[in-house]
Amino acid sequence: MPPSSKVQRSPSRPELGNTGSNSVLEDVPYKEGMQFSQGGILKSALILSVAICSIGVLGFHRLGTDSAASSVPVLLELFTSEGCSSCPPTDAFLERMDSTQPVPGARLIVLSEHVDYWDHLGWKDPYSSHAFTERQADYVRALHLDTPYTPQIILNGSSVLRGDPHQVEQMLTQAASGARLPVTITSTTIESGSPLTLRAHIEVVGSSLSHSAELFLALALDHAESEVLHGENGGRHLKYVAVVEEIKKVGKVEKGKDFNQDVELKLNPGAEANNLRIIAFVQESGRGKILGAAEQLPKAN
Repeated sequence: MPPSSKVQRSPSRPELGNTGSNSVLEDVPYKEGMQFSQGGILKSALILSVAICSIGVLGFHRLGTDSAASSVPVLLELFTSEGCSSCPPTDAFLERMDSTQPVPGARLIVLSEHVDYWDHLGWKDPYSSHAFTERQADYVRALHLDTPYTPQIILNGSSVLRGDPHQVEQMLTQAASGARLPVTITSTTIESGSPLTLRAHIEVVGSSLSHSAELFLALALDHAESEVLHGENGGRHLKYVAVVEEIKKVGKVEKGKDFNQDVELKLNPGAEANNLRIIAFVQESGRGKILGAAEQLPKAN
């Protein structure tokens, strides 16, 4: 079997918590130059689904508007694919986290980043990009992980969100307890033209920054849907939130200095101005820790 269609199984990745059942293994595509392990991959999606269903029992509650405005931003990056049958439960988990905001004191900012290493196995994900495959691979190296896999959630650029419901709760609560650089997005507009142009003003209070960091702007579809015709999810209607189209480095926040700058992005052809969100985040170099983040829904002129 050629490398492009080879399937590899490996139980080497650490398990995601004791669920009282045997580990479930699932085929994951092998792509030349990359390694993928199997152990606990489907279990990851199942555990995260259980976690979101257990939020009320664990004491999480939905934040009101006032508390959300002053809460600590926590960035969740989900690496997912329409070609992966384990992903839909975790896609739904991300949407629930986004809509219910269940963590006291936290503002969960979510990104759905569709990788492309499933695209040769019967269905090409229309939202996939090799840039997100590379971003995930960067995290694997930076966090000293065994392998990239789907679904995988990176929490604040510094850890993998996994475990039983109590462990997930603890990780999210702990993530909301740390200090953040204040990031603000203002004057956000979408100007007519071909293509449409998104303009925004970004401010970062960097006086407490002990080392320089990078500022990124992510453009995402607020909501998206897809009819999958083939592959592992063939015949399913899938829904997503915050589907990233582009992540662009827009500047550098210098040590001890504030950042204050206008930025712009050219939108993809056919972009719907009323179905977009933008996310600005400050990240340590080399796919390091997320130091601050903010999101906003742009307004069309």
